[in-house]
Amino acid sequence: MNILSIDGGGIRGFFSAYLLQRIQEELGVNFSNYFDLIAGTSTGSIIAAALAIGYPIEKVAELYVNKGAEIFKPQRFSMSGIWKAKYKSQNLRDQLMHILGERTLSETKTRLLIPSVDLINGQVHVFKSNYLSEFVRDNKVFIYDAVIASCSAPTYFKPHKVDGFLLADGGVWANDPALVSYVEATGKLNVPARQVRIFSVGAGVGEHYYSNKDFDKNWGAISGWGGRQIIDLILNLQSKTASNMVGLLPKGEYVRLNFSKDYRLSLDDVKILGDLKAIAERVFSENFIEIKKYFEV
Repeated sequence: MNILSIDGGGIRGFFSAYLLQRIQEELGVNFSNYFDLIAGTSTGSIIAAALAIGYPIEKVAELYVNKGAEIFKPQRFSMSGIWKAKYKSQNLRDQLMHILGERTLSETKTRLLIPSVDLINGQVHVFKSNYLSEFVRDNKVFIYDAVIASCSAPTYFKPHKVDGFLLADGGVWANDPALVSYVEATGKLNVPARQVRIFSVGAGVGEHYYSNKDFDKNWGAISGWGGRQIIDLILNLQSKTASNMVGLLPKGEYVRLNFSKDYRLSLDDVKILGDLKAIAERVFSENFIEIKKYFEV
């Protein structure tokens, strides 16, 4: 069973989308045909959902370049997410409608899995296309609703309501959805571990968020912890943890493509798009043999 897993990371999803675009250009991969399950969290859910319905990956990459500034246009009086969500969900919804239309989770070309968080009940909430007869809850859910819910990172976007559930960013617990996908494959789908092949695409990991020189600050929500800074750290830590755990599991094959920097990586700075493209080109080049091997099996 081939699984494609795509991390969350805000604007850094351009790295993931462009990397997948380069794979398609060089190897001619039809993602919705090749992968038996596609999973994506937060910005990764945008890419995952698009690929699951057969939407061209190059157009997904263009979304970040052409519409990123529009999606990440701060609301007035948001005080950078302190008073209200920094960005309007409507801007994201408008762009998703162009890609996904009013397709529901029962209308995908391959299995789709999108993690989110149920804020009212304090539980995980995983959207799934109807690949098992027991999956009836999400059949009529619009794919764009599932994606918006998974993208609703605290302070960045307000929680999203879907069928009475109040939902937020799945990155809080599954920013790298590879582990969730593995459990789904070996559990719900009864696939033997050695037949599970995971192709995991990250969105970058920052290695440095705080310093000893900050120790004497008053560590309140804004001073010390830095507001959105702690959210970014939590998402990055989840990606690292999931990647480390999946790397230790019995499975057929596991390819992980990502990059790291020794500073905080922004979720919403469109000025880094050029850098992300250059990094994606480097990661693709340096890992091409491994990538080709995965898709030629």
